[in-house]
Amino acid sequence: MDTLLSLRLFCTVVELKSFTAAAERHDMSPTMASKHVRALESRLGTRLLNRTSRHVSMTETGALYFSQAKQTLEALDEVEAAVSNTSVVPKGTLRMSVPLWFDSPRFSSILAEFSSLYPEIRFDIDLSGRLVNLVEEGFDLLIRATVPELLDPGLITRPLADMPFHLVASPAYLDSVGRPEALADLNGAKLLLCKTMHVGAAVPFEGPLGRETVKFQVGFESGNESLVRLVTLEGMGMALLPDLMVEDDLDAGSLALVLPGAAQIPVRIYAIYPSRKFLAAKVRAFIDFFNVKVQQIKAERDPHVHALTGQPA
Repeated sequence: MDTLLSLRLFCTVVELKSFTAAAERHDMSPTMASKHVRALESRLGTRLLNRTSRHVSMTETGALYFSQAKQTLEALDEVEAAVSNTSVVPKGTLRMSVPLWFDSPRFSSILAEFSSLYPEIRFDIDLSGRLVNLVEEGFDLLIRATVPELLDPGLITRPLADMPFHLVASPAYLDSVGRPEALADLNGAKLLLCKTMHVGAAVPFEGPLGRETVKFQVGFESGNESLVRLVTLEGMGMALLPDLMVEDDLDAGSLALVLPGAAQIPVRIYAIYPSRKFLAAKVRAFIDFFNVKVQQIKAERDPHVHALTGQPA
């Protein structure tokens, strides 16, 4: 059998999670599609896919093979395009994981505009911000907001824009516990922790004296930023939340900055991917487009953020 076709067929089955759908895309019968995958498994001497009548999933070996096979096919497409003196048209399924707070009109409009420019790219998006294994789970790209110290050195990261994160609380909560006047006053304060920040109870701040670490007491934690925002609104404590998530709450006065003008959390948005050597055209196209849009949003928000924090623009 044509090994290259078998390789493409296998990757399509994984992406579509269906032999029937993959067979239709490659204009062949499901039986022939199954034969191609079995030929690969026979050649490798191991099972790549678990099959039932209703479900297809990768084995552990299959996940590793899929990651490498996909990169190989994408690199081959780029080489063929270069040799034929044509540009690679970004296409295929773009599987990425983004923070839960990207569930917003701003992000959906970015996706819609990108899709209009690249109609041959399909999205498969994990909206959670959970810790994922890029290779084993078959992700092309992670978008994360974090501090530089917490990045995985084993992955390729591209910094995009700084993203203001604010330490916020309800005005009623601040009135009940007293409003802190300096970073040192926050040590031992009750923090409603969003686990997707991956910072724990010790949080780095950029204060007037440089980098300072505040040790909070964690009184609540969740991997869901929306839930953390809601319990913060209810007056349960203080929380570190992205500006884009709490901009309306700050404008309305339902949340307040804990230390306006005194400190910033050094958070940046990063694009994270498994390999610099074989960066698929679809991934490169989205990162470049997303970076432009994030910079635009930051430029729009900066004057308002500076007005809130009391810092000069």
